[in-house]
Amino acid sequence: MHNIVTDADGWVYVADRENHRVQVFDGNGKYEAQWNNLHRPCALCCCGGGKSPTFVIGELGPAMPVNRKVPNLGPRLSIVDAKGKRIARLGGEDGPGLASGKFLAPHGIALDSKGDMYVGEVGVTDWKTNFPDEDMPTVVRTTRCLQKLQRVAEVPR
Repeated sequence: MHNIVTDADGWVYVADRENHRVQVFDGNGKYEAQWNNLHRPCALCCCGGGKSPTFVIGELGPAMPVNRKVPNLGPRLSIVDAKGKRIARLGGEDGPGLASGKFLAPHGIALDSKGDMYVGEVGVTDWKTNFPDEDMPTVVRTTRCLQKLQRVAEVPR
């Protein structure tokens, strides 16, 4: 277990990082479902309320050297509906990075009242995993731990 959130109806969602899934429980703790096809999910954010919340899932990149060059494993954010069906994905196509919209190790996600997203990352401890042959830039050691992604438009469903 690496993170946990609840929705407005009391359902509980658990990021099971090492088993590559999110487990879903009812308000009484009864296992109901799991969302698969995630790569080491460790951050969760429940967005919206009512009967159809959406979720943002922070997924880590490949930790094992054999997987390092495999495309589309992350690190990334996946946006899913209340059944775990992917709506969108941000980052991860070309591996980790420091540019806006790229990630090192997203570990915390929050939304503000405007819909802007904040992603807290663990960059220092994951740098050598992601970039074994590169020195860690000063920006990673000193300031790169929070990224703001500004909402630019309403997405129709």
